[in-house]
Amino acid sequence: MSWMETMQPVSVQPVQVGQAMSINFVNTNEWSSGVCDCCQDMGICCCAFWCLPCFQCKTVSDFGECLCLPLLDPGCLGYFGTTLACPPISLAMRAAVRERYRIKGAICDDCCMLYCCFSCSWCQMAREIKKKKQPVTFMTAQTTTMVGPGHPQPYQAYPPPTY
Repeated sequence: MSWMETMQPVSVQPVQVGQAMSINFVNTNEWSSGVCDCCQDMGICCCAFWCLPCFQCKTVSDFGECLCLPLLDPGCLGYFGTTLACPPISLAMRAAVRERYRIKGAICDDCCMLYCCFSCSWCQMAREIKKKKQPVTFMTAQTTTMVGPGHPQPYQAYPPPTY
């Protein structure tokens, strides 16, 4: 007698056990924090307050650029918010952050922000980079086939042959 002749009819259909989950990503195309939202991350704010050049170098490094890039901004342009010109490296950095994270804005807005609120603008960039670098965790569930009520068994396409 072959295994085909001993096959029993299926009285209970297999069912999936698990939970379906959908993940929606919302990209608002806006900065995740305002330029004056320093209280959202006091570590960033304090670091920028006590040693802005070191903070700038760390922020640029976190963004994946050369660590010394902010040191190329001429002199102390922008450190006190009262400059004659917008620091070019800081302007390029802000534009690059906006471009990478698809944040709405214009180069003129970036220049005005850096001219008026230099350190706060760097803090805003650092908070955005930190937020975007946080890992996204996906969880999966294993599906188990139930043959009868409360009897989980692995799924088999064909019954095993008997010899």
